[in-house]
Amino acid sequence: MAEQHFDREFDYVIVGAGSAGSVLADRLSADGQHQVLVLEFGGNDNSIFIKMPTAFSIPMGMEKYDWGYHTKSEPGLQGRSIHQARGKVIGGSSSVNGMAYVRGNAGDFAEWESLGAKGWGYQDVLPYFRRAEDCVYGANDYRGTSGSLTTCNGNNMKNPLYRAFIEAGKQAGYGETDDYNGYRQEGFCRMDMTVRDGVRCSTAMAYLKPALNRSNLSLETHALTTRVIMEGKKAVGVEYRQNGKTLRVRARKEVILSASAFNSPKLLMLSGIGPADELKKHGIEVIHDLPGVGKNLQDHLEVWVQQECTQNITLNGWLGPLGKAFIGARWLLTKTGLGASNHFESNGYIRSRAGLQYPDIQYHFLAGAIAYDGSSAADGHGFQVHLGHNKPVSRGEVTLASADPAAAPELFFNYLSAEEDRLAWRRSLRLTREIFAQPAFDPYRGEELSPGKDVQTDDEIDEWVARTSETAYHPAGTCRIGEDAMAVVDPECRVHGIENLRVADSSIMPTVTNGNLNAPTIMIGEKAADHILGRGLLEREQIPVFRADEWEEKQRMGEPMRSPT
Repeated sequence: MAEQHFDREFDYVIVGAGSAGSVLADRLSADGQHQVLVLEFGGNDNSIFIKMPTAFSIPMGMEKYDWGYHTKSEPGLQGRSIHQARGKVIGGSSSVNGMAYVRGNAGDFAEWESLGAKGWGYQDVLPYFRRAEDCVYGANDYRGTSGSLTTCNGNNMKNPLYRAFIEAGKQAGYGETDDYNGYRQEGFCRMDMTVRDGVRCSTAMAYLKPALNRSNLSLETHALTTRVIMEGKKAVGVEYRQNGKTLRVRARKEVILSASAFNSPKLLMLSGIGPADELKKHGIEVIHDLPGVGKNLQDHLEVWVQQECTQNITLNGWLGPLGKAFIGARWLLTKTGLGASNHFESNGYIRSRAGLQYPDIQYHFLAGAIAYDGSSAADGHGFQVHLGHNKPVSRGEVTLASADPAAAPELFFNYLSAEEDRLAWRRSLRLTREIFAQPAFDPYRGEELSPGKDVQTDDEIDEWVARTSETAYHPAGTCRIGEDAMAVVDPECRVHGIENLRVADSSIMPTVTNGNLNAPTIMIGEKAADHILGRGLLEREQIPVFRADEWEEKQRMGEPMRSPT
């Protein structure tokens, strides 16, 4: 074989400076012993819209910061194509997301282990969640204070609606939890966000930028990785395009893909690793037939259940030009006020039916009736809950559109294809209405704005969910951990059948967790770093976790004070 030419050499080459990649950049370069390169297609994160928490929806729709991906036509969503925003900037999607910090349920990680992710149970991953975190509430068996990622509650639920939501959850029989990221997820609680001193705490801010002061860490931006360079079944480097040039960099030790649940499988396939038939269709030489690459695609859908508010206390009152100007000016001057929050300051986790050990429904409560991207708002005052059924059965796939590395991958989630998912959504809406009907909302509750009183039957609910549901931007599972024929990486994140190549991002999750994906993706970066460095893992800890009594017979622990009329 002819000697390959490389422009530069490093020990580790990381593709993607996002939620996991930035963590890896920090951890792999920390002791100064390894030369590390990070390749990122996006640029810097200096925009005020990235830094100001309340403005989080703005960069999600900007070409400069978003890959601009869309799904294929989704039959389960009435043929709609859904925008799947992904961060194209240092920090990746942690720089454009809603900043919600949700680790998931202990049962999620037990599920991972049962599906072949040995060593990824809750007691294994908890030390990595703690290592990552600087929690403003203080340290305990579940929370950390010495990590890089700051977590807090924004404005501490000053609007009374946030507390009313928690009280309504208690009145409906679900109970309150002191910390949904701690011993007990199930129930209603204040919500955590990744914000430090009023500013978004992305992984670029928390991990990457401080680490770039080291001489052994290099970052290349506006660099489009085109393929992993292989010698037989060994990864030896990466090819990328930058400023009109094609460059090649050797990895003396390993290549690590942290490019997202969309782009990590895309890069594997462009490199000849994936389902053989898919590769041949695009004229790509098959280096290794790995049928699971791009399969097992999962996501969370969400709908907005909106109520009119009878008091003028909601965020809708701040949506005019003067209100926005005041919020912006206060944030610029003091980094406080409404500009310092994502406004998801209380949340809840419940089980949709008896027979489930752990919650499968998540609520983000918002003291306003406003579209996620701010594009529309209810007339007058209102409040809403973002309702998600978080353990879907439906599965989709990521495939190649062509062999052109600049072409977007084809995304098909197959949303709501499973009858079990449609049943769960019907139950979820009815349970949500029951919560809003509790006495805690009596001082505030007006008419239901969405879906409205005309949506009652199973067919009407199905139609409303299919017509209005949107992605929660939580894609996962396309390079999943496991040891079976459809697994892509082993429990140490190594690509099956390939030397010196790993994947570490949300694509390796066997199943999507019950919550937002940023926190577990950061955990994956933390744990993968220890696997890569081979220095031993943080010690497992036998810390207790909550499971409801009588879960086999009861959907909730108590009885509601009031049923919906």
